Amino acid sequence: MTPDPVVSTPETPGRHARLGVLPATPEALKTLTADFVREHRVLPLRIEHGVLHLATVEAGNESLIENVRLLTGLEVQEIAAAEKDIQERIGECYRVTVEQMIENLHAGEGAVGEAKNLHDIEVMANEPTVINLVNVIISTALRERASDIHLVPFEGSVELRYRIDGLLQVKPPPPRNLHAALVSRVKIMADMNIAERFMPQDGHIQIHHRGARVDIRVGTMPTKYGESLVMRLLEKNTKVQTPEELGLGAERAALLRRLVEKPHGLFLTTGPTGSGKTTTLYSILQGVYTPEKKIITIEDPIEYELAGVAQIPVRPSRQFTFATGLRAILRQDPDIVMVGEIRDSETAEIAIRAALTGHQVFSTLHTNDATGAVTRLLDMGVEAFLISSALEGVLAQRLVRRICPGCRTEIRPSPAVCERLEALSGRALHGPFFAGSGCEDCRETGYRGRIGIFELLPVGSEMRELILHKQSNAQLKELAQRSMTTMHQDALQKAAAGMTTLEEIIRVSSGDQLE
Repeated sequence: MTPDPVVSTPETPGRHARLGVLPATPEALKTLTADFVREHRVLPLRIEHGVLHLATVEAGNESLIENVRLLTGLEVQEIAAAEKDIQERIGECYRVTVEQMIENLHAGEGAVGEAKNLHDIEVMANEPTVINLVNVIISTALRERASDIHLVPFEGSVELRYRIDGLLQVKPPPPRNLHAALVSRVKIMADMNIAERFMPQDGHIQIHHRGARVDIRVGTMPTKYGESLVMRLLEKNTKVQTPEELGLGAERAALLRRLVEKPHGLFLTTGPTGSGKTTTLYSILQGVYTPEKKIITIEDPIEYELAGVAQIPVRPSRQFTFATGLRAILRQDPDIVMVGEIRDSETAEIAIRAALTGHQVFSTLHTNDATGAVTRLLDMGVEAFLISSALEGVLAQRLVRRICPGCRTEIRPSPAVCERLEALSGRALHGPFFAGSGCEDCRETGYRGRIGIFELLPVGSEMRELILHKQSNAQLKELAQRSMTTMHQDALQKAAAGMTTLEEIIRVSSGDQLE
């Protein structure tokens, strides 16, 4: 293991302090303002015997040191540090939290009246207090890895919640009198109509956070007590993961590659909203991409940007839907087509006919399991012989929270949890099992991040025969489970491997039969 670098002064050039192991004391931080440290790229670390120990990028800058002496009344000892480290530590040490801002706003709430008309709301939306609070709400959500921000008004309060690892977490609520101004501020940022408060609206914001581009999808909905606001956060610089990184084991990842590398046919990912279906399709597209293949996608919205792939957003306001877009795409001579979602019979039939005429087609459906994709297509009115001929495979999935690696411990599950899972799965549980005890990294939740649980259904000759004769989902499932690892079996295996908890499996299963 490489030892920590020695804390150095200007007399030892070329070596830098590692600021992560040099905590800045509150006493030292109070000596300089946030504006000064950001402008001059310095960080006060500690005060010892009347000497301020100061991390700086510009070691030996006498003018800067003299300014610090005058501002603090202290002698200064420089410590050389890398600019990147100083900037990160400044962000951490001088950060204003949502809790701090809201606490201060509540303290002065009586002094600020609620805006009653559009002009007053617009004026308040451009006040520095409102602008700063919106910025802090968004930056805190990004720092805490939230996927969504919810701001919902009630009769006497406003509820602020972040969706983190799939679950909503309550945050301190902003003052009720600022609700309309906060919503209007977000609307201004998203180029939405602030005068329209009684119809749903959608908008889009693009910002940069810590060097990454972030797209924010904004949606408002009128309620009894004002507009409900949701912001979905998408970091564009996020790396597209491989199937193995998503949680598919090596054996099933290899089977997936064989299914999606066929020269033509339809492959579907299924699951409820927010289960990671589109992320899986991006992973597949990244795996099959070569310069010799033309890949076109049509999406709502485009969540990740893929090199070498032509990506098209749908525009319902201009009658450019999945169906009309897919027809146009097929005239562009593609080899591979990805349709963000099959929502109607028209899109389903075009996609399947494209798969039968020499194209690889990938798409998503909302179903509970892999075999449910067949019955869903039949319910849409697609002919059984078309499904039987075109469908090559289905990957059904859910997302479960990962146990935090920093506080994972082995546990003995409660009898109630064991009894419920054994009743649902029809088999005894075999451990060991684990849970997170809670730590600073996971905000005391015991979980950090998510991982997929999957079932992968290859469509072979026997399955095609059942589909052709419109057999029931139960019969399709019975045949599939002879050789397929079900989603719930996969979940139990991941629990036994220490990746997730039994309680998380019960939460995600929502009473589904564990077969």
